[in-house]
Parts: sequence; C-alpha cells; structure tokens
Amino acid sequence: MRIALGIEYDGSAFCGWQTQLAGCAVQDKLESALAQIAGSPVATVCAGRTDAGVHALGQVVHLDTVADRPLNAWVRGVNALTPATLAVTWARAVGDEFHARYSARERSYRYVLLNRAVRPAADQGRVGWCHLPLDLERMRHAASALIGEHDFSAFRSSECQARSPVRNLVRIEIRRSGEYVVFDLSANAFLHHMVRNIVGCLVYVGGGRRPPEWLAAVLAGRDRTRPESKARDSRRRRKPGKRARLRLPRRWSRSRLARRPRPCLLAGRARARPAPRAGVRSKATPRPP
Repeated sequence: MRIALGIEYDGSAFCGWQTQLAGCAVQDKLESALAQIAGSPVATVCAGRTDAGVHALGQVVHLDTVADRPLNAWVRGVNALTPATLAVTWARAVGDEFHARYSARERSYRYVLLNRAVRPAADQGRVGWCHLPLDLERMRHAASALIGEHDFSAFRSSECQARSPVRNLVRIEIRRSGEYVVFDLSANAFLHHMVRNIVGCLVYVGGGRRPPEWLAAVLAGRDRTRPESKARDSRRRRKPGKRARLRLPRRWSRSRLARRPRPCLLAGRARARPAPRAGVRSKATPRPP
C-alpha cells in the first residue's frame, strides 16, 4: 500500500533533504524511523528536495509498504523516533497513481529578510539580513519580469542537477512586516538555489545598486554575473605598457630583475637552487685564501 505523509522540519539541524553517507539528511532520519514502524527498510519520495538550512512547513512524502498499520502509527509512532526538529503532521492512504513529486501541482517558498541596521540574534538561522534600507516598489517592479515560464539558468546553482532550467513562476509577492521583508514565490518547480539567488538580485535592486530593468536583462542573458564580467573585461582590453605586459612592480627595473636569482628547472617544475652544504665548494663558493 502507498502512504502519503505531511512533514515539517527545522532545516538548520540537517544537511538538506536528500540522503547522505553521513546520515545527516532529513530523509535519513525519517526513513530510519519509518523502518522501525514498518518492520522493514522503507524508501521515501518527497515533493521537492530542500537545501541545507531550508525549513519546511508542508513537505509531502510518500512511501510504499506491506505493513498494515493504523494511520496514527505513521504520525505519533514515527514522531516518537525522530529528532525534535522533524515531525510528521498527517498521514493518509493513497492510490498507486499518487506520486509526491509528479502529482504536485505547485511548490511555494517563503524567504524572510530582516531589514535593519543590526544583525539578528534570536532569529539567527531563520532569516536573512540586510542592513541597507530597501525600496519595495523597485523590487516589485523588477520581480514582475520573472513571472511566467522562462529559462532560469541565471538563477540556478552550478551544482543544479535539473535536466531543464525552464520553470513557470506563477507568483512573487513582496511585503513588509515591521522590520522584516517577506518574499513569497510559487512555481511548478524550483531549481537548486533559485529562490535565494532571485532574492539576492532583488536586494541589489531594492538597495539601489542596480536599476529595476537589470533583472530582466539578467534573466534574458542567463548569467547574473555577466554585467560585472563585462566591466572587468573592458578594463583588461586596454593597451598595456611595457611594465604592464611583464606585470612587474614599479619599484623593479629590468636590470634588477636580471640580477634576481633564477630558479633551476627540474623535471618540468621550477625549484629554487639549493644552498651549498658546509665543507663542499661550489662555483658560487669563493676559494679561501
């Protein structure tokens, strides 16, 4: 039979969702507890993998088992065996056509940013922090360019394993609640680090470091570092002088460079010439009078 579970967890206590050799992932702890209830090893599938430090309030998981247990056993029984930072909130019997990942219609992320001059203490690990004042209207204007189905390569991690970078972002809401700025994003799916990279770019816009139109250019260019790299490349293309070609400090001259000791080549590697041993004369050791 197939069982669907709703779970929540504090991600700061785990190294992400996906199982790891060190056994530090949410999946490792959950499957260990489920196996004790089922009496045999259990494999789980989640609606969406989360990174290290990301919390979950409505993660959906399914498992297949031949064990006939009351639904309460999959909730209270499992919770008695999991860490305090991981809990099952509900359990339901579902048909074989249900799949936690492929049956999910939408996934939602909430990113909370503390926007004040002083870093957080009580909320450490639960919120981001930006000490500069943020203009929410500028951020909302920039975020509107991301709504819809796009290639989000510019916002994916270099370690992302998704086959396609195309995602349909259906909602971005940005609101202020006291000293906090709350970002709510919903999509059919998210790429690795996609949400935090989007929020980081929006903070650039809200802080005045980039215009609102910059985010649309980043999305189209599929590389959020491109504007910076172009600026660096333009500086490199300037015609250098003789010192620049040799990359010498100004205090050195060609004659001084020629007098500096040169390394000897040994097996294709540059190594310093060893100093002569005591009692052994070399070409560089003057003969005693």
